[in-house]
Amino acid sequence: MKKLVLALTAIAAFSGSALAADLPARTYTKAPAPLPVAPSWTGFYLFGGGGYGIWDADNQSLTVPGGIGLSTVQRMGGDGYFGTVGGGYDWQFNQSWVAGIFADAQFGSLKGTVQDAFNDVSGSIKDRTNWAAGVRVGYLVAPSVLSYVNGGYSGGEFSGSTLSGNLSSVPFATTQSFNRNGWFVGGGVENSLNFFGIAAPGWFMKTEYRVAEYDKKTLTETTLGGIPTGFGVTFNPIVQTVSTSLVYRFNWGGPIVAKY
Repeated sequence: MKKLVLALTAIAAFSGSALAADLPARTYTKAPAPLPVAPSWTGFYLFGGGGYGIWDADNQSLTVPGGIGLSTVQRMGGDGYFGTVGGGYDWQFNQSWVAGIFADAQFGSLKGTVQDAFNDVSGSIKDRTNWAAGVRVGYLVAPSVLSYVNGGYSGGEFSGSTLSGNLSSVPFATTQSFNRNGWFVGGGVENSLNFFGIAAPGWFMKTEYRVAEYDKKTLTETTLGGIPTGFGVTFNPIVQTVSTSLVYRFNWGGPIVAKY
């Protein structure tokens, strides 16, 4: 009996070894490479750049006080260059849509003319600073290209002016610098620098058009000694700008998530 058990055990062991020898060798395969997650537009950003702007304003001579019109309304204007800085926060939703809030400021010298036609005097005036705070909504025409519109609240600071006669350089009167508030609307395109073949993760470029309309202001004329002349001129500027800026988005890139 013992001999039978030993014989069966030996046969089983031999058969197992033979079967194992007939099996193919085990092969090992690498896990597939992880797939990158598309970068998200959600997050903070900063930007800086420059541009060109023009402004137009309706001027009319009038009495101060009283506001009695003394001339017809005339359109005056100016232009110049400026620098801009700002920042904001965006939210990407529904895959192809982006909405956000932002604030920025423009510093420059958009120089033009203000005129008192009744007294036949005029002088230079500058739009020196503009600022804005608002919202924007855009559509992703490509994963790294955003087309957007924006709008919100705006303010502008204008220089004072020295008014002189057209045939004489002797100052007739001066006006004081002033601030005006209003609103703006605009739109533009923002895209990754990779769009131009530049490997710069997080860096973007945006080009934007904007128009801002400010409240009307009556510029009171005074002599060099500060004595009111009894005259003034209205001024209600509309400012249009085109700017190009470099943008840095802090969250661009995102984690890599493995998918098998």
